[in-house]
Amino acid sequence: MENKIRGIHHVTAITADAQDNVDFYCGVLGLRLVKLTVNFDAPTSYHLYYGDGVGSPGTVLTFFVWAGAYRGQVGPPQVTSVAFAVPEGALEFWAERLRQHQVQVEEIGDRFGESVLGFDDPDGVRIELVAAGSPMAGSGPVEPGRAIQGFHSVTLSEEGYEKTAKHLTDVFGFQAEAQTGKRFRYRSGSGEHGSVLDVLCLPDAPLARLGGGVVHHVAFRTPDDAQQAVWRGTLCDLGYNVTPVIDRQYFHSIYFREPGGVLFEIATDGPGFAIDEPADELGKKLMLPPWLEPLRGKLERILPQVQVPDWPGAVLSV
Repeated sequence: MENKIRGIHHVTAITADAQDNVDFYCGVLGLRLVKLTVNFDAPTSYHLYYGDGVGSPGTVLTFFVWAGAYRGQVGPPQVTSVAFAVPEGALEFWAERLRQHQVQVEEIGDRFGESVLGFDDPDGVRIELVAAGSPMAGSGPVEPGRAIQGFHSVTLSEEGYEKTAKHLTDVFGFQAEAQTGKRFRYRSGSGEHGSVLDVLCLPDAPLARLGGGVVHHVAFRTPDDAQQAVWRGTLCDLGYNVTPVIDRQYFHSIYFREPGGVLFEIATDGPGFAIDEPADELGKKLMLPPWLEPLRGKLERILPQVQVPDWPGAVLSV
């Protein structure tokens, strides 16, 4: 059994407005809402999952909906940007499209030899598009030659980087790849979506504070329950405080804080988002786990209505 992390499974952030969030990630970025559900730990609020057509591991960005939440503080220790891969040559399309939707975008820049376009979502979550993929077949509202393909990377901001770096290389099996200034790059050997992780060393930056517009945690991939059990044993042996396995319906999870303080999760690839509804119906209606189904009537009265666009819908163009 190979004891290495395959890459990012999903990233979870916080939004203050469910409809604005859906409009942006589906209507502007062209992701699919693959699951409309609730926060299992606080079921009177939504949990929104976006991804490719089926919510493949390595493509899924999720949001806890904290309605009306104050803006959080971005800073260490925290995931401070989420990067998606797009095909080579697609960044000019995205820059123009985002401007047409009144999104302020930065000039296309270079990072470790890759072209990067940065902007903020409506809550202030930092999103980047990286030209690091090839056109691929598939359905969706954005043509394959331009569409988001999955995660490229996340950036962790830390007060110091050495202990986090040691965890990534010695425990997770990532390889140190490059450095520029205060940015250090690490890569898993899988070559799959989300195989890159950058660490920014920012000892003088204001410390993070939870709220709207910040990332709550990042989850990493493991194939199945057996491998996850090995990971839990390994982490406990190393002195980490690790949660028991938690059933998230669409995957199973364990959580712990890496040495710098960022909340990490290790999540199984399965059973996947089609476990409780057909793949072609994903995201169209509120889905609840069996233990919350008795509360459906109450929750449907409390939760605000959300309009979800059809998939694949019209092709986005400029």
